[in-house]
Amino acid sequence: MTEPVVLASGSAIRKTLLENAGVPFTVMSARIDEDAIRQGLEQEGAQPAEIAEVLAAAKAQKVAQKRPEALVIGCDQVLCHNGTVLTKPATIDEARDQLRAMRGGQHQLLSAVVIYDDLQQLWHHVGQVTLTMRPFSDRYLDDYLDRNWPAVGDSVGAYKLEEEGVRLFSRIEGDYFDVLGLPLLPLLTFLTTRGVLMA
Repeated sequence: MTEPVVLASGSAIRKTLLENAGVPFTVMSARIDEDAIRQGLEQEGAQPAEIAEVLAAAKAQKVAQKRPEALVIGCDQVLCHNGTVLTKPATIDEARDQLRAMRGGQHQLLSAVVIYDDLQQLWHHVGQVTLTMRPFSDRYLDDYLDRNWPAVGDSVGAYKLEEEGVRLFSRIEGDYFDVLGLPLLPLLTFLTTRGVLMA
């Protein structure tokens, strides 16, 4: 019998990706103070990849305390634009400001996945993608937000690439799954090596 797998995330897209890949798992959302952790790390001068990994680990660790017998998967994604880490927009105006700032330029998404087993970090991976936004018009931006707010408020950068947000971009360099917030291929490789999935 293989070890149980728990996804420490309430993200619908992460859940769908794992289901579609045929991974047997259950979901248990981790409630942590992401803002406090992120702010503390930023004050210490942590790099975006480290911030993503620490947040993913905090989520996995929290759930592992309740499910120490399971392989617990924690995930987090950080958006970095011109050296600044952006957070999920709280309002439609904040979303508009973020998208205007990124328009016509590049930003990076750093997606971390961490696995805990028996209250210890067992494995981790951080994937990075560089995205180039096209120079869309203010009119398109307003129409986009009218159609997609508040749903895009759940995503860093105020877009979902798997939905209309793809129209904001002219180029993507990196793994599509990293854009969606789950480095799926490295995770599946680890789960196969561990014996959770058939080789």
